Amino acid sequence: MEQVIVIGAGPCGLSAAVALQRAGLSPLLIEKSSIVNAIYLYPTYLQFFSTPELLEIGDYPFITPHEKPYRQEALVYYGEVARREKLRIRSYEEVVDIEKLLNGFTVHTSDQFGNKSTYTSRYVIIATGYFDHPNLLGIPGEELPKVTHYYKEAHPYAGMKVAIIGGNNSAVDAAMDLVRVGADVTVLYRGSHFSSNIKPWVRPLFESMVNKGRIQMWFDSQVERIEEHSVIFRMGNKQASLDNDFVLALTGFRPDRKLLTALGVGIHEETGAPIINTETMETNIEGLYVAGVVASSKYDANEIFIETGRMHGLAITQHICAKRNLSL
Repeated sequence: MEQVIVIGAGPCGLSAAVALQRAGLSPLLIEKSSIVNAIYLYPTYLQFFSTPELLEIGDYPFITPHEKPYRQEALVYYGEVARREKLRIRSYEEVVDIEKLLNGFTVHTSDQFGNKSTYTSRYVIIATGYFDHPNLLGIPGEELPKVTHYYKEAHPYAGMKVAIIGGNNSAVDAAMDLVRVGADVTVLYRGSHFSSNIKPWVRPLFESMVNKGRIQMWFDSQVERIEEHSVIFRMGNKQASLDNDFVLALTGFRPDRKLLTALGVGIHEETGAPIINTETMETNIEGLYVAGVVASSKYDANEIFIETGRMHGLAITQHICAKRNLSL
C-alpha cells in the first residue's frame, strides 16, 4: 500500500509531493498527461503575471533574467525540481475512479494504451487543474474545426480574419500577438468596458491598438452562432454578422470535480467549491485532500493561483504528519 497518492503533477501537486517526500512519506504522483501539462498548453510565448519567487516550490530558486518569467522557463524549472527530488511520477496515466476503503483508498487508472492499474493508499490528494475543461459557449457552430478554446501562437493565423471571444488576459495577449502577423482581429467581449483584470503593463498597449483601429473591439456583444465563413453576434437589440476564418473562444476554464463528487465530497451550494477544512485542505472524507485550483469556486477558477495553491501541500503534509505522529 502506498502512503500517499497525489493525483495531478502540476505545480501544486509537485509542491505537495516535495513536502511529503521530505517528511518521509514517499508519495506517488499520477498524471494523465505530462508534468505541468497546463503550463505546456499555455501560449508558446506567454509571460507570467507573477514574479519568479512566487512560482517557486520546495525552496528551489527560480532563476531568470526577466522580471516575470516565461512559459518555457517554467517548464524547465518544474521539470528540474521533479528530477532533483527524484519524485515518483506515473505520467500518461489517468485516474478513472477512486473507492473509499475502511482505512484508505483504492485508485483505479488507465494509461494511454488502455491498460488498467490499481493502487491502494492511506491518503489521497487530488491536485487536478482546470485547463482540460474550457467554459463552452453552448451555441451552434462551436464544434466547427475553425473554433478552438486554446491559443498557442500566431503563425497559423497570418493574414486570416480571426474573431476572439473574451476580454481578459488570454484574449488580449492573443489579439496583440495576432496583429503582429497581419491577422485581421476582432474581439467580441460581453463586458461594457476594458476588463480590470488585464495585466497593467499590457493594458495601455492594447487600448492603444484598439483606439488606432489595429484591433476591432465590440463591447456588450454576445455571440449567438458560428458559421463556416461568419460569426453572428448581438449587441443589445441589434444583430450583426462578421466575416470570419477562425474563432478563438478564450472564455476561461473550470475545474473538474467528478472524482470528488463520486466519493461523496460535499459541495458548497452557492459557490460550487468543495467543502474542505481550509487549514488542512482535508475534505469531509477522512484522508482525502485537495490542492490547487480544484479547491476554487466554479465561478472563478482564477481565485487560486500557483502562488497560493503551492502552499496547500505544506498544510496537507503537516496534517498527515500530525495524524501519524511524525515530525517535519
